[in-house]
Amino acid sequence: QVQVVESGGGLVQPGGSLRLSCAASGSLYFQHAVMAWHRQTPGKDREWVAFIDVNGDTTYADSVKGRFTISRDNAKKMAYLQMSSLKPEDTAVYYCVYDNHSWGQGTQVTGSS
Repeated sequence: QVQVVESGGGLVQPGGSLRLSCAASGSLYFQHAVMAWHRQTPGKDREWVAFIDVNGDTTYADSVKGRFTISRDNAKKMAYLQMSSLKPEDTAVYYCVYDNHSWGQGTQVTGSS
């Protein structure tokens, strides 16, 4: 069973940057798994943020395109979300998803002015 654990969240000023990490421990086939990041703000539906396929091709929600970058390191069984030019509306709990079925517990990102 794959355990997904996110880290790297915190408090950041608008315009700042933050890098989230996602570890997929127990994965035997990480290189064959697609990875994604979602986020959720209280009172709102969960929102898809970014996706990376097994070839490293990426797609992004319009709200983060040009500011966020998803990446992966198959040798380390890790995925990342580099966030730049952060806005207050980026405040949310960010979730990593392994192969469309295993979710982590989330990591909080809070924009602070």
